[in-house]
Amino acid sequence: MKQTKITLLALASALLFSCTAQPPTKAPSTTTEVASAGEQNSIDRFADIEVLKYNVPGWNDLTLKEKEYVYYLSQAGYAGRDIIWDQNYHQNLAIRRALEHIYQNFKGDKNTNDWRNFETYLKRVWFSNGIHHHYSNEKMKPGFSRMYFNDLLKSTATPLPSPIADIVFNDADTKKVNLDLAKGLLKGSAVNFYGEGITSAEAEKFYASMKSPDAQRPLSTGLNSKLVKENGQLKEKVWKSGGMYGAAIDKIIYWLEKARTVTENQKQANALALLIKYYRTGDLKVWDDYNIAWVEATEGNIDYNNGFIEVYSDPLGHKGSYESVVQIKDFDMSRKMEVLSKEAQWFEDNSPLMAQHKKKNVVGVSYKTVIVAAESGDSSPSTPIGVNLPNADWIRAEHGSKSISLGNIIDAYNQAGGSGRLKEFVHDEEELQLSEKHGELASKLHTALHEVVGHASGQINPGVGTPKETLKSYASTMEEGRADLVGLYFLYNPKLQELGLVDNWKEVGKAAYDNYIRNGLMMQLVRLEPGADIEESHMRNRQWVSAWVFEKGKNDNVIEKVVRNGKTYFNITDYEKLHDLFGQLLRETQRIKSEGDYNAAKNLVENYGVKVDQNIHKEVLARNAKYDEAPYRGFVNPYITPVKGANGTVTDYVLKYPETFPQQMLYYSKEYGFLPDQN
Repeated sequence: MKQTKITLLALASALLFSCTAQPPTKAPSTTTEVASAGEQNSIDRFADIEVLKYNVPGWNDLTLKEKEYVYYLSQAGYAGRDIIWDQNYHQNLAIRRALEHIYQNFKGDKNTNDWRNFETYLKRVWFSNGIHHHYSNEKMKPGFSRMYFNDLLKSTATPLPSPIADIVFNDADTKKVNLDLAKGLLKGSAVNFYGEGITSAEAEKFYASMKSPDAQRPLSTGLNSKLVKENGQLKEKVWKSGGMYGAAIDKIIYWLEKARTVTENQKQANALALLIKYYRTGDLKVWDDYNIAWVEATEGNIDYNNGFIEVYSDPLGHKGSYESVVQIKDFDMSRKMEVLSKEAQWFEDNSPLMAQHKKKNVVGVSYKTVIVAAESGDSSPSTPIGVNLPNADWIRAEHGSKSISLGNIIDAYNQAGGSGRLKEFVHDEEELQLSEKHGELASKLHTALHEVVGHASGQINPGVGTPKETLKSYASTMEEGRADLVGLYFLYNPKLQELGLVDNWKEVGKAAYDNYIRNGLMMQLVRLEPGADIEESHMRNRQWVSAWVFEKGKNDNVIEKVVRNGKTYFNITDYEKLHDLFGQLLRETQRIKSEGDYNAAKNLVENYGVKVDQNIHKEVLARNAKYDEAPYRGFVNPYITPVKGANGTVTDYVLKYPETFPQQMLYYSKEYGFLPDQN
C-alpha cells in the first residue's frame, strides 16, 4: 500500500510464556458506549503519545448483514496482531508478555516513580507494537533500572530469561530499521525479516536470481517470507498456513471464510476466496490474482485491506508488514471527491513529466472517503490517513488502484488538535490566517491528490526493473516524495476550482505550500533526538522535497529564511516560481523512477533528506517545548459486539469503547495471542 501517515504536526500544518495463567482480562461488555460527536476523544496521554477514540458515523444505518461482514473482517484483522510484533523484532512477544504479566500481577507500591515509569514504558511498547519507537525506529529506553525490573520479575514470578531482559536496557539492536549504508542495512536493523548473519549483498543477490515467469508482470518476491540461512544456504520461511506464523494465519483464514458467506456481491466473494487461497499457499501469483480481483471489486458499502503489504520496515524493500483496515463508505464525501478519479487522465496529461514517462491511459483509479471501523497490525494504534493499493506498478497500470481517505480518522485528529504550535512557527499573520482558513481542506486535498493521482501517475521504462530492485533502500522515500510532488504541483492550479473542489484555488494552494515547507524544513524535526539524522522514509521525503526547492530557489529568493528575535521562519515570497520548482523536481523524480537511476536517487536523498541543520533543530526543540501537545497520536478501536436475542441468534452488532488504553491492549493479547514467543 502506498500509505500516508499523519501526526499532530502534519495536521497543524515463548519456555512459552503465552501458556502462563493470567487473571481474566476485562471483557468488552463492560466498556462504555460509543462517544457522541462532541465528546472529548482523548483516552490516554503518556510520553510523546496521545491515544484517541474515533467515532464510526453511519454505523446504525448499516444492515445487519453489513455489520456482520464488518465484524468478521475485523476479527480476521485482529487475529494477525501478534504477527506485526514478531516482524518488528524477534523478542518482542516474549518481552510484551513479561511486561503484561508484571502489570497484571504486581501487588507492591504503585505510587512510586519507578512504577509510573514502568507503566509508561509498557504503554509505549504497546503503542509501537514492540520495543522500538513506532516512528523514529529507535529502541525505547525505560525510565527504571534493571535492579527494579529484576524485583518486578521476582515479585510477580514472571519468567523471562536474563539475556532477553538485558535487551530492554542494553545497546543491542538499537534501531529497528536502519537506512544508514555505512552501518549495513541488515546488520544495523533489528527488524525480524532476515536471519542472523545474512548480508545485504547476499539477500539482494538471492532475490535478483528469482525470475518471474512473466517479466512484464513481476511477482512481489520476498513479500511474505523471512529469509534465513540453513547449512550455509539461503531459504525462505514463508508466512502461510502450515508455515511461519501459521497459527495466527489459520485464525485469519477462519474469519475470512465467515466473511465470505456475507459479502455484498460476488466480486467481493471472489476476491476473498483468492485471499484465503493465498494465505493457505503463500503463492505470490495468487497474491497478484487477489489484488486484481480486489481492485475490481468496487461496488458495495464495505471494504478492507488485509495482508503483508507495506515494505517500509524492510531496509531492502522486500518484506511486507502485516496490517488490516476495515472500512465503511462515506457516501457524501466520496461523491464530492470522486471527481478526482474521473479526471485522473487530465492530471496525467497536464503534468510536467517527460512525455515518455506519462501513462497514455490511466486505468481504474477509484477514490472513496471512508469511515474506519477496525484497524490492526501495522495500522494500529498508529494509523494512516490515506491509502492507495495495490503496490505492484504493473497491476496499477493494467487494472487500476483503489485510493481511500480515512475520513473519521482525520476528523478525530482535527477534533483533538490545537493551534498553539502553529502560531509559533508561522512567519506572519497572513500565513496564519491562510492556514486557519484553508489548512484542513488543503491537507485533505493533498492526501487525495497524493493517493489518487500521485501513486497512479507515471510509468517505468520498458526493461527497467521494479523500484525495489533499482532504487533499493531509497525506493520508499522516492515514491512517497514523487506522490507528494504530484499533489503539490496540482494544489496550486485553477483546475481544482473548475472542478468545484475549492472556492479560491490560490489561497488553498498558498496554505498548502506554506504548511508543507514549514513542516518539511522545521516542524517535523521535533520528532528527532538532538544530533540524529533523518531515517524514516516519509520524513526524508518531506525534507528532500522542501530543501531542494529552497536551495534551487535561492537566486530568486523564492523562499526566504527570516530570523526575527532569535527565531527562524521560512517565508514563501513567490508561489508561482515555487510551483514551477515543484514541477521541475517532480519531472526529475519520475525520471529517476522510470529509468531506475540509483545514483541519482541516492544523491537526492542523501544530499537533501538525511542531514539536519543542528542549529535549527536545537531551536525548534526549544520553541516546541512550551506546548503541551503530543507530537504523536493514535487510536483505540471500538469493540464490535454481537447482541443476541432470547434464542441465541445475533440481532445486532453494537459499538463500545474500552475504558482505558491498557484494557484494550490486554484484551487483544488475551483474545488474539496465537503465536509462541519465538517463531
